Amino acid sequence: MKKIFFIIPSFIFLFTHIIACKGQGNAKIDTAMQTQTHHQEIKKNQTFEVQKTDADWQQSLDAEQYRILRQKGTERPFTSPLEDIYDGGTYVCAGCGNQLFSSEGKFNSGCGWPSFYEALDQKQIITQTDNTFGMTRTEILCAKCGGHLGHVFNDGPKDKSGLRYCVNGKSLNFIKK
Repeated sequence: MKKIFFIIPSFIFLFTHIIACKGQGNAKIDTAMQTQTHHQEIKKNQTFEVQKTDADWQQSLDAEQYRILRQKGTERPFTSPLEDIYDGGTYVCAGCGNQLFSSEGKFNSGCGWPSFYEALDQKQIITQTDNTFGMTRTEILCAKCGGHLGHVFNDGPKDKSGLRYCVNGKSLNFIKK
């Protein structure tokens, strides 16, 4: 009986994560959600400017940041305080300080994670095909340290880039202007 109380909430979390991260409104859920961007695709033996041992990463990040940035985790939707911040400023990688997004490119997508329609600089983010959870998506990573940021989808504002960078708030720090 105790297993049921663990399995049911886990299934609900997973299902809401997949649906919420796909987009808003009545967008059709598709198992192939690969998004074309102008970011460089990660190379097979990619090396990053910021290199740390696993122990150093665990020491420099809190437990949730480590799980997300280094183990490709996902925070629960609607839990990041950064989702509701619209002050002027810059969003940087929580792992290395790499400048990733501007508040000017942020919008409320309703998906439960901070969302942006453009990166500050295309070279600061790299992408990788993510085939987890039975679908194909485009993962976004920090180009400086390789930290997992989230995913990018093609259901963003059509009058801007058409992209939606769906980012884990714990993978970012906000620097107010």
